[in-house]
Amino acid sequence: MSASKIALVFPGQGSQKVGMLAQAHEHFQSVRDTFAEASQTLGYDMWDLVQNGDQAALNLTETTQPVLLTSSVALWRAWLEQGGPSPALMAGHSLGEFSALVCAGALAFSDAVQLVRQRGAFMQSAVPVGEGAMAAIIGLDDDAINKVCADTAAATGQVVAAVNFNSPGQVVIAGHSSAVEAAIDALKEAGAKRAMPLPVSAPFHTELMRPAGERLAEAMADIRFAVPEVPVVHNVNAATESDPDRIRALLVEQIYSPVQWTRCVAAIAAAGVVDIVECGPGKVLSGLNRRIDKTLRSHSLEQPDELASTLQALT
Repeated sequence: MSASKIALVFPGQGSQKVGMLAQAHEHFQSVRDTFAEASQTLGYDMWDLVQNGDQAALNLTETTQPVLLTSSVALWRAWLEQGGPSPALMAGHSLGEFSALVCAGALAFSDAVQLVRQRGAFMQSAVPVGEGAMAAIIGLDDDAINKVCADTAAATGQVVAAVNFNSPGQVVIAGHSSAVEAAIDALKEAGAKRAMPLPVSAPFHTELMRPAGERLAEAMADIRFAVPEVPVVHNVNAATESDPDRIRALLVEQIYSPVQWTRCVAAIAAAGVVDIVECGPGKVLSGLNRRIDKTLRSHSLEQPDELASTLQALT
């Protein structure tokens, strides 16, 4: 099979767990080196935190983001170390877009790992803890969700909106806590099968994150972006971009705009990709991708045996 039919995708927050990548770290020098580089850059032992820390510490946004970025970059380097073919396209879910840009050669790893720690801190401080919420809505179409959110926002005078279009029938909403609660009740009445509050600490990808976007823009001002060696499909518009300044702008916009994951995967499939490799811990995106397009074949790299079988299948 030709490498032109492969895409790599990178997970976002929610895929982190204590003990992840233990076997990969044991197996691959590149994984050990990547965690050592991140630890040196950030000034703490990241590998010790990932293996021996507690889940609550790992779930803090400003910790989660550099840890997931490092995990994804480490597995990408292991993939290359083992002779894995270069993909035709890359994409990342929310934070994962930074991982994709590092692996595509658009952003230096040491810059990115510091940047996403700041991004996490900016996102957390944009809305005081307890004032924002997110919820997953299952079994209702996008238009119905958008209408209920718009009606609830108008009625409450608060922010609530659809923020992650993860797959058909699975959408995440976010906003002010009381508006999200009101929208959950209204969405259930409108026919949602399930509406579940998510254990997150801020209303990501809403208008409430605009101050975080402004701070991220300042933090990125002096960081060098290059033309990606592999095109990256962006969350905001489900399109690729080669202009480094435009990429920078899209990363700012992404903080307060919905993640168009369904459209991103559709764009990857439309480009002729058949095999999608999830480059990071867990298989969250593989599950979503199958629901978006059943013709896509999903592969994972987290475990050494999975990396080996993916390599065998794709070369």
